[in-house]
Amino acid sequence: MKKLLNTLFVTQPDVYLSLDGDNIVLLKEEQRLGRLPLHNLEAVVSFGYTGASPALMGYCAERNISISFLTKNGRFLARVIGSSKGNVILRKTQYRLSDSEEASTKIARNFITGKVYNQKWIVERMTREHPLRIDVDEFKTTSHLLSKILLEIRDCTNLESLRGWEGQASITYNKVFNQMILQQKEDFYFHSRSRRPPKDNVNAMLSFAYTLLANDTAAALETVGLDAYVGFMHQDRPGRASLALDVMEELRGVYADRFVLSIINKKILTEKSFYQKESGAVLMSDDARKTFLKAWQEKKQENITHPYLGEKLAWGLVPYAQALLLARHLRGDLDEYPPFLWK
Repeated sequence: MKKLLNTLFVTQPDVYLSLDGDNIVLLKEEQRLGRLPLHNLEAVVSFGYTGASPALMGYCAERNISISFLTKNGRFLARVIGSSKGNVILRKTQYRLSDSEEASTKIARNFITGKVYNQKWIVERMTREHPLRIDVDEFKTTSHLLSKILLEIRDCTNLESLRGWEGQASITYNKVFNQMILQQKEDFYFHSRSRRPPKDNVNAMLSFAYTLLANDTAAALETVGLDAYVGFMHQDRPGRASLALDVMEELRGVYADRFVLSIINKKILTEKSFYQKESGAVLMSDDARKTFLKAWQEKKQENITHPYLGEKLAWGLVPYAQALLLARHLRGDLDEYPPFLWK
């Protein structure tokens, strides 16, 4: 279990939650794993199917402590909460700000600042760690251009210009992405991003990783009471989790891209893991998808120190930390939304 920003995360999948006085008790096969006072908590997030006692849910409902249930892989199932006044106020604030170009731009700027900052960090890390295997001059030029774009992003006053600079940053970053592929270069290469459908092995994995990340982020937003479908930078569209796409922007490179590169460079998947359809779409085989998912779940368990909070947490909890920080900003507890700036 992990306590973060007054939210208790129960990450072991077979833990039952019960009530003892004013405390939450964590049980696994009738063995007590932990006991925490509830008066310090704002929310409980449980990964798994075991559930919680009616007494605990009733206690938390009366005190406006939400309990969210997710699968062990992070798919959102349900959120139990009593009086919804806090949730209503939060969502009304989200909806109001999303309708304002100025307010949306201020929030979206920080999402894209995080994205471009992390792209720059990835480029600089490759320069330091693999100077003999890449074009160092090109990577330094790319880093310099991304720094200039970061300055332009901070001065953006509307979403159109912000999207323009975000697109320019992506083009700049993508130009050196292929050089970050250090192994299996004959079978894994990146020339440009192709989405629907992915037209090569790398794009097939990127699309799958982005889908997984979007699902994780949407689940995180729902657990804090936000509407994952109403974004600030991405426009509302039926069936699209626009806010999840907003928040995951800063994690695309540092989380999903680097994960895909590790799958290639560690030879976890090979060219035999993919097949091409008549339409030209390249897809992963069922076995490859299972291997990819297993590695993704292992990645989510790796511990890091959150650059803003200074707390140790698993990679898989980063979307939840960012969702909590965004909710706190919308409630007025933070002057700005602090993006995930990886170091």
